[in-house]
Amino acid sequence: MKRTATSESSQFYQDSQIWDSLKQAIAKSSGFQRWQVEHSVNDQLPPDNLEGRVRRYLRETLETLAY
Repeated sequence: MKRTATSESSQFYQDSQIWDSLKQAIAKSSGFQRWQVEHSVNDQLPPDNLEGRVRRYLRETLETLAY
């Protein structure tokens, strides 16, 4: 089945909405809050860069779990 530009655009919008909701939920979690406090001293991400902070938190958490 061939996807149209409209259906791809709609899927991207839905994915974007899901990611935004997930990002907000992660940012409110106690684990993320604790991680931010621990990394605030030598963190190079600006405080208003929630996207970058959540991505870094997830990457570091998954790396830790992989060990």
